[in-house]
Amino acid sequence: MNRVLADWVLVLVTFVWGATFIVVQDAIRDIPVFAFLAIRFLSAGVILLFAALLLKRGQAALRMISMWKSGLILGFWLFAGYAFQTLGLMYTTAAKSGLITGLCVALVPVFSIFLLRHTPPRGAFIGVGIALVGLFLLSGIRTGSVNIGDLLTLFCAISFAIQIVLMAKHARENDPLALAAVQILFVGILSEISSLLLRESPQRITASLSVPTVWIALLICSLLATVIAYFAQAAFQRYTTATKTALIFSLEPVFAALVAVWYGGESLTLTSIFGGILIVAGMLTAEFSGQERAQSRKKRDTHSGNKTSL
Repeated sequence: MNRVLADWVLVLVTFVWGATFIVVQDAIRDIPVFAFLAIRFLSAGVILLFAALLLKRGQAALRMISMWKSGLILGFWLFAGYAFQTLGLMYTTAAKSGLITGLCVALVPVFSIFLLRHTPPRGAFIGVGIALVGLFLLSGIRTGSVNIGDLLTLFCAISFAIQIVLMAKHARENDPLALAAVQILFVGILSEISSLLLRESPQRITASLSVPTVWIALLICSLLATVIAYFAQAAFQRYTTATKTALIFSLEPVFAALVAVWYGGESLTLTSIFGGILIVAGMLTAEFSGQERAQSRKKRDTHSGNKTSL
């Protein structure tokens, strides 16, 4: 497999993820938030579940109670992240939403301390600090222009960070495709329950499905951004390096901002742009410091193993 091809496929996947912010924002003007999430994730979850059942290892994994427990835990935090993000898009811009969501990468080291009892490298905390300064500039706290959408999106970033940390634990114990299918299915179920509890209008939901911005958003988010993106990531990520993958995925908030400005007609002040740059810089600092530490530990372990075998 050509590494250049693998890198470009991952760039395309990341672009699709970034483009979903403005697409979802357009859709939820016509369809209730939790109904949108329910349709998106139930349809994607069923497709992934069917794909998992086609594989023997997936069939075996789906028979394990522990795998369903892991899927429920991860699915809850994934649901919280998407719920806060989608609700936030009702009040903030797609560009700011994408950049604030990107904070989750920088927040991972913080939650690793409490949830995994893992001490991150010093560089990770530097990354968190840089990203928080970026958030301060981007959100408008300094000028008093912060809104409820920005706060909801911050809770989204926190939820995604917790899900990423917990994924590091549960992914080791479960088949990746089966686990992805179950947690996405749980996101859909929790979204449907929320829609029913909030009494989102069935008439409005039915009518909205004929609106082009809604069904196009559902197709993009369910098939492109979830099912196809997952398979593409699983198929091509193995042919590139972890460092390159992290660098490519850090482009998601950048793509979100660019699409929002180009397609959505949004505008960013110079201060907001600088804040966004700092958030991405903080993400990269936190991500790469963790990878460097893992690589140095691997080298030490290899060196120790060589000494022992002599």
